Amino acid sequence: MDRRLLGIVGFVVSVLAAGPAYVAAVELGSGPDVVVPLQIHLPREVTVQGGLLTLGQVSVVKGDPVLVATANKIGLGRLSVPGQKAVLDRPTILSRLASSGIGARQVRLTGAETVMVRRCQKTVNADEFVEAGKTFLQQHSPNPAICAILPTIKPKDLVLAGQPRDLQLTPRLVGNGASGYVTVQIAVTADGEEVGVRDIPFRLRYQCRRAVTIKEVPEGAVLSPENVKIETVVMDQPEPAGWQPPYGLVAIRALAADTEVRRDMIGAAQSPVVIRRNETVVIRVERPGLVVTAVGIALQEGRAGEYVKIRNTDSSRVIVCKVNADGTVEPMM
Repeated sequence: MDRRLLGIVGFVVSVLAAGPAYVAAVELGSGPDVVVPLQIHLPREVTVQGGLLTLGQVSVVKGDPVLVATANKIGLGRLSVPGQKAVLDRPTILSRLASSGIGARQVRLTGAETVMVRRCQKTVNADEFVEAGKTFLQQHSPNPAICAILPTIKPKDLVLAGQPRDLQLTPRLVGNGASGYVTVQIAVTADGEEVGVRDIPFRLRYQCRRAVTIKEVPEGAVLSPENVKIETVVMDQPEPAGWQPPYGLVAIRALAADTEVRRDMIGAAQSPVVIRRNETVVIRVERPGLVVTAVGIALQEGRAGEYVKIRNTDSSRVIVCKVNADGTVEPMM
């Protein structure tokens, strides 16, 4: 092969092996051994303090002191809000340098092809808000039976510019919604100044007792530990105030086994019927030193303590009497 051709091939191979930095230098008319007045190294990512970006913030600039001072001050845009990002590439940086009088032939770029620039910030994330709200409700529980606190929405992160020295989350209860729901408001204070607020609704779950039939309970049967058990369950609503086991009450209708006993299924146990309709009863009036009796006919059945109508068999007069436990009746005076 011709020596000239071999030389060209060798040059191409060496350029490819040297990488993009060498190729860029060749395109600018300088080789790796040629000293240029300004060397700029670009990192892949950089975090800056303020919102105004300069070349000195996003890169490492070396070389001629006069050019370095000029290059460091070159503006590259602005990050206006916390959390904002910017991507700067080599052509953009070279363009800004040229607009400040520093030509491409005076510069050698090394490092990344693009720089991801982030503003220095502090993020209060959703999990921190939720945890602060749950801790507050656990410490100031509106009901001691609460066993689970579940957020119904995920709050947005709060992004703060810079790194505050003193950051505080202050929760407070702002009101109850539907039964079983509460809302906690969390104020964020950075270095003594309120910088954000988040409202978080929580759904509450309660540990409750309930009565369940062990076996079939016929209508009129008295509830007892033999036919009803008490279970502890987790529910969306708190236990009714004054809840008591239904022992001693009677089923007002037949209840199948494994049935939860509700208030509309039970009633107070009634005393037995003492007198029945058309039954002959003794009308008794007793006072200190005096007892008067008469015979009457009950016009309706009655239990002890109830008032029923009685017809006096001697006078045929109908009077209202109180039923006694022994079966006698006492006229109302």
